Amino acid sequence: MSHPVLTKKYHFCASHKYGNSYWSDEKNYQVFGKDYDTHGHNYVLEVSLTGKVNPDTGWLTDLQKLNKLVKEKVTGVLDHSQIELKVPWFKDKQPSSEEIVVWIWEQLEPNIAEGKLYKIRLVETHSIYTDYYGPGQ
Repeated sequence: MSHPVLTKKYHFCASHKYGNSYWSDEKNYQVFGKDYDTHGHNYVLEVSLTGKVNPDTGWLTDLQKLNKLVKEKVTGVLDHSQIELKVPWFKDKQPSSEEIVVWIWEQLEPNIAEGKLYKIRLVETHSIYTDYYGPGQ
Protein backbone atom coordinates (compact mmCIF):
# COMPACT_ATOMS: atom_id res chain seq x y z
CA MET A 1 0.00 0.00 0.00
CA SER A 2 1.35 3.42 -0.87
CA HIS A 3 1.37 6.31 1.57
CA PRO A 4 0.53 9.96 1.04
CA VAL A 5 3.28 12.55 0.60
CA LEU A 6 2.79 15.74 2.61
CA THR A 7 4.73 18.85 1.61
CA LYS A 8 5.19 22.00 3.70
CA LYS A 9 6.71 25.21 2.31
CA TYR A 10 9.06 27.54 4.16
CA HIS A 11 10.79 30.76 3.14
CA PHE A 12 14.16 32.27 3.98
CA CYS A 13 16.48 34.87 2.54
CA ALA A 14 20.20 34.23 2.36
CA SER A 15 23.27 35.21 0.41
CA HIS A 16 26.18 33.23 -0.90
CA LYS A 17 29.23 33.54 -3.08
CA TYR A 18 30.72 30.94 -5.35
CA GLY A 19 34.46 30.68 -5.65
CA ASN A 20 37.45 28.43 -5.49
CA SER A 21 40.19 29.69 -3.16
CA TYR A 22 42.84 27.86 -5.21
CA TRP A 23 42.00 29.90 -8.31
CA SER A 24 42.84 33.45 -9.25
CA ASP A 25 40.12 36.11 -9.29
CA GLU A 26 40.29 35.98 -13.08
CA LYS A 27 39.62 32.24 -13.23
CA ASN A 28 36.85 32.50 -10.62
CA TYR A 29 35.14 35.18 -12.74
CA GLN A 30 35.63 33.04 -15.87
CA VAL A 31 33.95 30.04 -14.23
CA PHE A 32 31.38 31.65 -11.92
CA GLY A 33 30.77 34.99 -13.63
CA LYS A 34 28.78 37.44 -11.54
CA ASP A 35 28.06 34.66 -9.02
CA TYR A 36 31.66 35.06 -7.84
CA ASP A 37 30.32 38.22 -6.16
CA THR A 38 28.18 37.90 -3.04
CA HIS A 39 24.51 37.81 -4.00
CA GLY A 40 21.27 36.73 -2.37
CA HIS A 41 18.08 34.81 -3.00
CA ASN A 42 14.59 34.59 -1.55
CA TYR A 43 14.53 30.82 -1.18
CA VAL A 44 11.49 28.60 -0.98
CA LEU A 45 12.11 25.35 0.88
CA GLU A 46 9.70 22.45 0.46
CA VAL A 47 9.95 19.62 2.97
CA SER A 48 8.05 16.46 1.97
CA LEU A 49 7.28 13.59 4.32
CA THR A 50 5.64 10.25 3.69
CA GLY A 51 4.38 7.45 5.91
CA LYS A 52 1.33 6.00 7.54
CA VAL A 53 -1.46 8.31 8.57
CA ASN A 54 -2.18 8.28 12.30
CA PRO A 55 -5.75 6.95 12.54
CA ASP A 56 -6.43 8.99 15.70
CA THR A 57 -5.48 12.37 14.21
CA GLY A 58 -5.80 11.74 10.48
CA TRP A 59 -2.33 13.30 10.11
CA LEU A 60 0.90 11.98 8.74
CA THR A 61 2.79 14.31 11.09
CA ASP A 62 2.18 17.12 13.55
CA LEU A 63 2.93 20.24 11.50
CA GLN A 64 3.60 22.37 14.58
CA LYS A 65 6.44 20.02 15.53
CA LEU A 66 7.74 20.00 11.96
CA ASN A 67 7.63 23.81 11.82
CA LYS A 68 9.62 24.04 15.06
CA LEU A 69 12.21 21.55 13.79
CA VAL A 70 12.66 23.30 10.42
CA LYS A 71 12.99 26.69 12.10
CA GLU A 72 15.51 25.44 14.66
CA LYS A 73 17.67 23.38 12.32
CA VAL A 74 17.37 25.14 8.95
CA THR A 75 15.56 28.44 8.42
CA GLY A 76 16.67 29.94 11.72
CA VAL A 77 20.25 29.16 10.79
CA LEU A 78 20.19 30.22 7.13
CA ASP A 79 17.81 33.18 7.16
CA HIS A 80 19.65 36.47 6.58
CA SER A 81 23.03 34.76 6.55
CA GLN A 82 25.86 34.41 4.09
CA ILE A 83 25.65 30.64 3.91
CA GLU A 84 29.29 29.68 3.35
CA LEU A 85 30.43 31.98 6.17
CA LYS A 86 27.72 31.07 8.69
CA VAL A 87 27.60 27.26 8.36
CA PRO A 88 30.89 25.40 8.97
CA TRP A 89 29.62 22.43 6.91
CA PHE A 90 30.22 24.54 3.77
CA LYS A 91 33.95 24.91 4.38
CA ASP A 92 35.55 23.69 1.14
CA LYS A 93 32.10 23.25 -0.48
CA GLN A 94 30.23 25.54 -2.83
CA PRO A 95 27.05 27.02 -1.32
CA SER A 96 25.03 25.82 -4.31
CA SER A 97 21.46 24.60 -4.13
CA GLU A 98 22.81 21.12 -4.86
CA GLU A 99 24.91 21.24 -1.69
CA ILE A 100 22.37 23.14 0.42
CA VAL A 101 19.71 20.44 -0.02
CA VAL A 102 22.17 17.80 1.22
CA TRP A 103 22.93 19.91 4.30
CA ILE A 104 19.20 20.45 4.94
CA TRP A 105 18.54 16.71 4.68
CA GLU A 106 21.31 16.00 7.21
CA GLN A 107 19.78 18.53 9.62
CA LEU A 108 16.23 17.20 9.39
CA GLU A 109 16.26 13.48 8.64
CA PRO A 110 17.64 12.23 11.99
CA ASN A 111 15.15 14.45 13.85
CA ILE A 112 11.90 13.52 12.07
CA ALA A 113 9.75 11.79 14.68
CA GLU A 114 6.63 11.08 12.64
CA GLY A 115 6.73 9.87 9.07
CA LYS A 116 9.83 9.68 6.96
CA LEU A 117 11.63 12.45 5.11
CA TYR A 118 10.82 11.88 1.44
CA LYS A 119 12.14 14.88 -0.47
CA ILE A 120 13.72 18.29 -0.05
CA ARG A 121 13.07 20.87 -2.77
CA LEU A 122 14.92 24.17 -2.71
CA VAL A 123 13.67 26.86 -5.09
CA GLU A 124 16.43 29.39 -5.73
CA THR A 125 14.89 31.46 -8.52
CA HIS A 126 11.69 31.36 -10.57
CA SER A 127 13.44 29.01 -13.01
CA ILE A 128 15.85 27.00 -10.83
CA TYR A 129 15.07 24.45 -8.15
CA THR A 130 16.87 21.40 -6.78
CA ASP A 131 15.24 18.20 -5.51
CA TYR A 132 16.97 15.75 -3.16
CA TYR A 133 15.61 12.38 -2.08
CA GLY A 134 18.36 11.52 0.37
CA PRO A 135 21.63 9.62 0.16
CA GLY A 136 21.66 6.70 -2.24
CA GLN A 137 18.94 8.09 -4.49
